[in-house]
Amino acid sequence: MAEPIPQKPVFFFDIDNCLYPKSTNIAHMMGVLIDQYFQTHLALSQEDANTLHFKYYREYGLAIEGLVRHHKVDALEYNTKVDDALPLEQVIKPIPKLRKMLQDIDRSKVKLWLFTNAYITHGKRVVKLLGIDDMFDGITYCDYGAERFLCKPHPDMFAKAMEEAEVKFPKDCFFVDDSHLNVKAADALGWTAVHLLDEKDPEPAHPASQHTIRDLDELRGIFPDLFIGSSTDLKE
Repeated sequence: MAEPIPQKPVFFFDIDNCLYPKSTNIAHMMGVLIDQYFQTHLALSQEDANTLHFKYYREYGLAIEGLVRHHKVDALEYNTKVDDALPLEQVIKPIPKLRKMLQDIDRSKVKLWLFTNAYITHGKRVVKLLGIDDMFDGITYCDYGAERFLCKPHPDMFAKAMEEAEVKFPKDCFFVDDSHLNVKAADALGWTAVHLLDEKDPEPAHPASQHTIRDLDELRGIFPDLFIGSSTDLKE
């Protein structure tokens, strides 16, 4: 009987504020649209909408989960009013340094996988605008149409990502995300997790994991065995 083909480890990449810099300000634009949605659909003042928005974000990792749980909001309709309504074409452009870093990952050793709390339309739109949609083997996303709502940092969302990327063991999972909560959750599950900080972010009082970086190109130094060639001086 032939020996089973060993499965490759998987490197999971978050999308928003990770593959593009936080200074792009998409999070702020999204926050404005989310607050507007809270005001319109829940008849709240701007202040109350903002408070409830961040309450749900802290509790669930995603504002929409609170809306679905407590207000029976249609998540797909919400998506059209928020994520899909963002003028991403005006602010997201290809980043040559990012593409070069992804190209230098040795695909004979590891699969590349997108792992986002956004819906699939938003995730695919972002990576296409970045010019890297051809670099990944697949995407795990928050399915707004599913009966059960799953998103990071819930352990079941990480289990979903492993199943979809066809990786069995946590030790074979590499992960980078800008969220302290998400990185901490991945680290607790046995993933090799990397916390990406923006250049202006303060150092966290308690590191989310063993690895903290401020530029995705630093992954070359942390995981040299996963890269071919050497670091590049190519500018964005």
